[in-house]
Amino acid sequence: MNFTEFLSEAKEGKNLHLEHLEDNVLNRGVRGARESINFLQALRDMLAGKSQSKVNVTTKWDGAPAVFAGVNPENKKFFVGTKGVFAKNPKLNYTNDDIDRNHPNPGLNEKLKIALAFLPKLGIKGVLQGDMMFTKSDLKTEKIDGERYITFQPNTIVYAVPVDSPLARSISAAQMGIVFHTSYSGNKLEDMRASFNIDIGHLSRTKDVWYRDASFVDASGTATFTQKETAQITAILSTAGRLFQTISSLTLNKIAASDVYNTQIKTFNNTKVRAGEKITNTTAHVNELIRYIETKMNKAILDAKQEQTKQKRLKEKNEVMRFYRTNSVQLKNIFDLMNLLVDAKIMVVNKLQEMKQVTGTFIRTDNGFKITNPEGFVAVDRLSGDALKLVDRLEFSFQNFTAAKAWDK
Repeated sequence: MNFTEFLSEAKEGKNLHLEHLEDNVLNRGVRGARESINFLQALRDMLAGKSQSKVNVTTKWDGAPAVFAGVNPENKKFFVGTKGVFAKNPKLNYTNDDIDRNHPNPGLNEKLKIALAFLPKLGIKGVLQGDMMFTKSDLKTEKIDGERYITFQPNTIVYAVPVDSPLARSISAAQMGIVFHTSYSGNKLEDMRASFNIDIGHLSRTKDVWYRDASFVDASGTATFTQKETAQITAILSTAGRLFQTISSLTLNKIAASDVYNTQIKTFNNTKVRAGEKITNTTAHVNELIRYIETKMNKAILDAKQEQTKQKRLKEKNEVMRFYRTNSVQLKNIFDLMNLLVDAKIMVVNKLQEMKQVTGTFIRTDNGFKITNPEGFVAVDRLSGDALKLVDRLEFSFQNFTAAKAWDK
């Protein structure tokens, strides 16, 4: 089963949540680890200047809310929506009344009404998914380091474009802005499948909607790995490959197959991201993970109101703790492998971040603006459409976890 088939099975083929490259080890076990290594090798080759790279790179724009828009193939009507469009009882908005009923939250309600008013002008075929970047009322003119910019802040990052640029004039004239990154095709909404290799060339032009796809753009020219950097990332990936061969496939696949183990480990790892802590001592990390899970499960046992529930949870705890303690060495090796993948990923992300993007990116602080990098990137396999996130989690994910959100995406 390739990654696209896995995505289809797990999320009914919908791009509702892209996974971090290193987490593919936990999500897909042996296949996921192999895929992540292969992705990084392809990215290394691309940045080393080798031709015919197997991957495309797209930029992750930090937009909100997520917007789905297009024509329902079953009734030929245009709709907009959020991630609820693929739910068992889909929230499809054909009219403003639908939006009022499905999305009463004022912020989201207003955004979707603007999307419904102007996105039909693009002549969308099928269904597209994108991140809304701004509506007209979000645009501001601000000074940053003495220069005037048109700015918009859909989520955590502030995007800034010099006011005298053609891009700023296009943005200022628009009623809304959106970055499309995924297309869907199928005869029924519930059967639609996602494609990350998106083509928006057929869309109609209108001054009311500033739009683009997420394709990576280096506005400064090209940047590639030096010979030394290429040798360094190759050494990291070689070490990762050797370590991968020593890890029990049974343990890896058991974590991937179990929602319990997978969720517990990723939840604990995310506590480190929220705290801005890098996982360095993996032996200590495993021991802390075991204590964390045992404490959580003990609390669940104590909270049980009925004896039958208490005994059931106790049995579950004993089984879970037996797995973790029996596989503590394997878990250390898994975390060591993930760390190597992160090290290689950060080399790729840092190189991509050296290239000038279409807009400036900033974080708003109490003392003004602070330059920040883009949210990250997405690596997309040219042939299969497989896609994984490339994000410096200690930088952006920490900011994203701790930033206040204006509305529910």
